[in-house]
Amino acid sequence: MPAYNKADLERRMAGAIEALKHDLQGLRTGRASTSLLDTITCEVYGSHMPLNQVATVSTPDSRMLAVQVWDKGNVGVVDKAIRSAGLGLNPIVDGQNLRIPIPDLTEDRRKELAKLAGSYSEKAKIAVRNVRRDGMDALKTDEKKGEISEDERKRLEAEVQKLTDSAVADLDAATAAKEKEILAK
Repeated sequence: MPAYNKADLERRMAGAIEALKHDLQGLRTGRASTSLLDTITCEVYGSHMPLNQVATVSTPDSRMLAVQVWDKGNVGVVDKAIRSAGLGLNPIVDGQNLRIPIPDLTEDRRKELAKLAGSYSEKAKIAVRNVRRDGMDALKTDEKKGEISEDERKRLEAEVQKLTDSAVADLDAATAAKEKEILAK
């Protein structure tokens, strides 16, 4: 059975693109959105859990996020996780609730968020390149087993490279759109 599977490579590259888009949603642009906190994980009950599994997140207005922590003992952990996430958010603790005012973005903070978007993009590109490498390795394995010819391997390698280039272009487009949104005043 051939090791090369084009559908699997396409699925994995699409997964990297979706992961980037999800991460970019977490970068704020000056208005409150519950997706800002989607990437935050808290260490509770001995494991890392997404914030939405230990608290309810809502947006009472366009400049405020509200986080209602379900277990009073986890309020400090959730507060610390939000502060250390690198999003520039400073929660105000009010019992089991956290109020998170969304400050106006300064020019420096906009540039910092644009850099963060770029780093997310680089991680996604690395994931796509790893998928490409796996595909190329599978083709070489198939050729060594005698399942495909050298010409067929080269043709399929060009196909894998074309998939990779398309995925990287999608990643660049998503990042450019987010950077434009962040840097817009």
